[in-house]
Amino acid sequence: MVTNDRLIADLAALGVEYGQVLLVHSSLRSIGHVEGGAGAVVSALRGALGPGGTLVVPTGTSANSDTSAHHRATIAGMSPDEVAAYRARMPPYDPATTPTDAMGRIPEHVRTLREALRSAHPQTSFAAVGPQAGEIIDGHARDCLLGERSPLARLYDTGATVLLLGVGYDRCTAFHLAEYRYTRRPPRRTYRAVVDDGDGRTWYAFEDVALDDSDFAVVGAAFERTGVVRIGRVGQAPARLFSLPDAVGYAARWFAAHRLP
Repeated sequence: MVTNDRLIADLAALGVEYGQVLLVHSSLRSIGHVEGGAGAVVSALRGALGPGGTLVVPTGTSANSDTSAHHRATIAGMSPDEVAAYRARMPPYDPATTPTDAMGRIPEHVRTLREALRSAHPQTSFAAVGPQAGEIIDGHARDCLLGERSPLARLYDTGATVLLLGVGYDRCTAFHLAEYRYTRRPPRRTYRAVVDDGDGRTWYAFEDVALDDSDFAVVGAAFERTGVVRIGRVGQAPARLFSLPDAVGYAARWFAAHRLP
């Protein structure tokens, strides 16, 4: 059994400090049998950060987009009529009620907290609790998945710290911000999502950077070799703690050197 006290002690030993802005990517299962489940982990994270700290989690809803890998996997094997019927049933994104998908139980718990704030993007939202939640979450532009008008850029501005809790660098959202910055003209593509601006359900299409996380594990391994990543365990989970601006800067340089122009 992994207790709240043990989680707080493990987080402190790793380097989580009072007052930090902390972006957490997590796997509850990897931590072990936690007394109190996801709620206890969130409580421990907030306890380690203290009242002056801000906890941020990704609460993405890729199932809300028909241009996502999640959607393609869901409709695989459907007939054209079945695909059309499925798309017609997809509900619009609502920051207050739409559950996360593929993010895990810890972000979903944060999303449902009474005091949590959640960004407005219908596909790549974030939720946050703490004194800096508003400045991080507000202003997430609908045509900017994870770039300069998203919470990732605000996290960069605050000098946030990233915690990978039982997950690998392939889940490191910070690297996506580097995709916007490594070249003046990164590849772009079209995205679509279901929204409702008060006039009923509709599809919203926009063009943005073509996000590609296929090399994130390689980037992360190279970044870790620079020696700036703190490595330990939280409960039974392997954990890594590092500066978000450091990660973005390193990834931007790596992409510029290794990705095709």
